[in-house]
Amino acid sequence: MASLNINGKDTALDAPDEMPLLWALRDVANLTGTKYGCGMALCGACTVHADGVPIRSCVTPLSAVTGKQITTIEGAGSDRVGQAVQAAWRKLDVAQCGYCQSGQIMSATALLAQNKQPSDADIDNAMAGNVCRCATYVRIRAAIHEAARALA
Repeated sequence: MASLNINGKDTALDAPDEMPLLWALRDVANLTGTKYGCGMALCGACTVHADGVPIRSCVTPLSAVTGKQITTIEGAGSDRVGQAVQAAWRKLDVAQCGYCQSGQIMSATALLAQNKQPSDADIDNAMAGNVCRCATYVRIRAAIHEAARALA
């Protein structure tokens, strides 16, 4: 039984310690917004926050996050940064197919939580581990700048 805080709610998950966090979130906690992409931490679709730090949930065992604050896409809009990022995503119509967007948003919110006025290079560095098959990278960068302006 793993105890962690998911999106502000203390949660006990009846799952093996070695189960990847992604599957614990999706299959045990029924939070399906976090997506499976590659299973090797290469695409970023499974990005969530552990104590505010973006991690790849597909390769993170449940035992590594026990006792930590986990934020998923379902909880990303609960603070000012997450709200600004989600508003910018909608305003600029970032998503095309949308599959990668939960991971993209989680990486973007982590960036803006640490750096309120990122440069293009800062954005490219923070988002480098997130792959978008639809190639919406220009819109993603523009949305991050838009969210930064809203947070200023």
